[in-house]
Amino acid sequence: MPQTVKGVIAMEQDAPVTIENIIIPDPGPGEAVVAIQACGVCHTDLHYREGGINDEFPFLLGHEASGVVEAVGEGVTEVEPGDFVILNWRAVCGTCRSCRKGKPQICFDTHNATQKMTLEDGTELSPALGIGAFAEKSLVAAGQCTKVDSETRPAAAGLLGCGVMAGIGAAINTGGVSRGDSVAVFGCGGVGDAAIAGSKLAGASIIIAVDIDDQKLEWATGFGATHTINSTTEDPVEKIRELTGGHGVDVAIEAIGLPEVYAQCFEARDLAGTVVLVGVPRPDMELTLPFLDVFGRGGALKSSWYGDCLPSRDFPMLIDLYQQGRLDLDAFVSEIIALDGVEEALHKMERGEVLRSVVEIDATP
Repeated sequence: MPQTVKGVIAMEQDAPVTIENIIIPDPGPGEAVVAIQACGVCHTDLHYREGGINDEFPFLLGHEASGVVEAVGEGVTEVEPGDFVILNWRAVCGTCRSCRKGKPQICFDTHNATQKMTLEDGTELSPALGIGAFAEKSLVAAGQCTKVDSETRPAAAGLLGCGVMAGIGAAINTGGVSRGDSVAVFGCGGVGDAAIAGSKLAGASIIIAVDIDDQKLEWATGFGATHTINSTTEDPVEKIRELTGGHGVDVAIEAIGLPEVYAQCFEARDLAGTVVLVGVPRPDMELTLPFLDVFGRGGALKSSWYGDCLPSRDFPMLIDLYQQGRLDLDAFVSEIIALDGVEEALHKMERGEVLRSVVEIDATP
């Protein structure tokens, strides 16, 4: 029987989000209903609210989440009711040309739920990244549920569903950071700090954090940055070269999504170095680089989709590291809020006051 629950909706572009009653269908074949326990407030949610992803309003926001499987549909074998899961937006299909080549981490046809969640009047909702987890419950494809240790703190676990995984994966999976490498991370929000944490895990010897906010640079140091640069007072490219013997870094990670910052990454890398773009640009942005330098400096210019992660492989491994005390997911959690705190949390994120505000469904308003 369909259920009525509360969810956070972006009804139209740039309008404040509202809490509405939404209808959750019973799970069909290949689907699961998940009782959400925690969901982080991510920049992607802001992009949806601003119309920066598409114009398919109204959106059910939230995607960086953990919870407990409540019910599953026909044919579901990956999870069962009672499983504690992290929701992912890379439920690999197994049959697309990328999956057939043995590259499921860049699956081109990921699964979402077939049925639609709706408002009470029947208006179909567009769930953010196919998830829609600023809600008491959500309907997803069963493959979007990655089972992890149920003893894990939900507010910490959910962060792997998007931003933290994107950052760690940008460093380790996409950038290939390894022992002794030098790394520069431009933009020290949640994703950038996760890239710093990932670089530390991988054994990088020099990790340079670049931002315009001294508070964020202080946070970056806590995640493993060995040097910091405030780009409002120092030229980051020149300073990075100074810190690396005049050469530049092996891997430069852009975690903001601005063409001018990407160009700084391009210049701040060593010969044959790698640039990784994990920040999300706006649709109207364009990038200009000296074409001769693209050839002459060699190396690789890469985009990182979801940290090139494979959730079934990476989420349990990172939860193990968290439980061992080697990956401090709790440090990303700036505050715990209720569903009615999402609008203000979006503004706090815009102002750079938090790394992650996390909605807990049972949090007191």
